Amino acid sequence: MNRLLPWPRRRDRAGRPASRTDYAGALYGSLLAASVIATAGAAGDFPRFQLVALLLVTGLVFWAAHVYARLAGERLTGQGISGAEVRAVGRHEWPIVEAAVLPAAAVAVSPLLGLGLSGAAWLALAVAVAQLVAWAFLGALHAGASRSQAAVEGVVNLFLGLVLVAAKAAIGH
Repeated sequence: MNRLLPWPRRRDRAGRPASRTDYAGALYGSLLAASVIATAGAAGDFPRFQLVALLLVTGLVFWAAHVYARLAGERLTGQGISGAEVRAVGRHEWPIVEAAVLPAAAVAVSPLLGLGLSGAAWLALAVAVAQLVAWAFLGALHAGASRSQAAVEGVVNLFLGLVLVAAKAAIGH
């Protein structure tokens, strides 16, 4: 019986369960973190602690929303959801939260680098965009793409990140 699955079960050519190459959560979480950083100062300056908290809380809220959406969206009619299914989906979506950690850490350590609030935000944005490109490149390689295909995926994600950099620059902070 095919109960609620945290992801579709695919098979390779030999009929074995295919290994996962899903870096979507890490990519999405990196874009989310970059978006938070790019727009956080639009309503005024945020102290470092508030920006760190905003990054981590936003990651957690979006993680919970993704877990709920996946569970609700894949629920089979008339069947409940087990705790094991909730845990499996939660683990699968956890990279959304993990992607907020490095940009938040960049903000937290920015005083050690002599950066003010604006510099901390730019550093965190650079970290978020760098990890976005890295996850895209590594995910493509892990999925069996050639290095040139992986580079194209990295460039596409760099473009997405640079759109957020441009938004931050346009907002003027």
